[in-house]
Amino acid sequence: MGETGRSEVATYIASLTADLSEMSRRQGLSTLAYLLDMARLEAEGAARRGRADGSSDPEVDVL
Repeated sequence: MGETGRSEVATYIASLTADLSEMSRRQGLSTLAYLLDMARLEAEGAARRGRADGSSDPEVDVL
C-alpha cells in the first residue's frame, strides 16, 4: 500500500472511530468513548503525517 493509501485508510479510521466514540458516549460507555477518541487522534495524526511528508511511519505499518 502506498503513502496515499495509508493516509486514506487513516482518515477513514478517524471517521469511524469518531462515530463509534459518539455512540459509546451516548450509551454511557465513557471509558470506551475515551479510548476511541485516542484512536481517532492517532489516526488523524497518521493521516496528516502521511500527507505532509510522504515518508514511511513505522508506527502505522501493521501489515
